[in-house]
Amino acid sequence: MTPKQIELARHALGFQEGKKLKVSYRNRFVTDADSDDGKEWMQMVRAGHAARVTGIESLGGMDFFYLKRSGALSVLKKGETLCREDFPVMTLA
Repeated sequence: MTPKQIELARHALGFQEGKKLKVSYRNRFVTDADSDDGKEWMQMVRAGHAARVTGIESLGGMDFFYLKRSGALSVLKKGETLCREDFPVMTLA
């Protein structure tokens, strides 16, 4: 991921400069796919790091992007973890 994509991904997870969070608290980013941020997200989707839900009416037709587990794990810093609600731990039976 590019530095800009890492910044957008961390924002989607709730990790922002100045906040000392250790656990993500969301997994979402809403934008127009044609915007500068949207173009970055589309690159992350094509790379397999994120997914997109298109044209959500309640969001004014904008797109909803979220990180896949691999994309989210790739932007964590030392000591940070992912929220289990957004990224449940899977176990084999």
